[in-house]
Amino acid sequence: MLTLEFPGYRKLIDAIDTAVSKPTTPEITDSLRNSLCRLIRGNEVKLPDCVFETAEGRYARRELYRSDEHGYCVVAMTWGPGQGTPIHDHCGMWCVEGVWSGALEVVQYERLGEVDGEWRFQPVGSIQAGPGSAGSLIPPHEYHTIRNPSDDAVAVSLHIYSGQMTHCAIFKPVGENHCYERSDRQLGLDPVH
Repeated sequence: MLTLEFPGYRKLIDAIDTAVSKPTTPEITDSLRNSLCRLIRGNEVKLPDCVFETAEGRYARRELYRSDEHGYCVVAMTWGPGQGTPIHDHCGMWCVEGVWSGALEVVQYERLGEVDGEWRFQPVGSIQAGPGSAGSLIPPHEYHTIRNPSDDAVAVSLHIYSGQMTHCAIFKPVGENHCYERSDRQLGLDPVH
């Protein structure tokens, strides 16, 4: 079990442990969304200073906790101005994502199909999420992009995955008509200090 102690971390982990004991994925993610919003807004949890440090040319991923008992992991992501992701999935895992500071733009996509190695997607919703807001992704509705829309502010989000997320599928545009090429991306972790 990986554990990084920070003020209020026990409250966070207890809330997650309570949520993951629910019987269904929708109940788990609803409980996590509500708990995460409450904890972020309540200022009882103080994330480590390192999660507010950006990485050069990409967003940063820092694992703060991994539960051997329940299998989930907690990852803080740091988004420099304008940084974001291509369309990607979560390899079949549910996830709850909460904005800790700054703002993020999340666009959800519906997969329309795949023909001859080209995937088709259609955007189905976009939200601008600020501090204290949280959302969930439950497969097969897991395709999305995340981007920090600010020109000068850093954004930090907290992601709770049902398992350890070490890779995902990403989709890059090819040609016209909302066609994308799929590839597998290994996901690294930045140091926590």
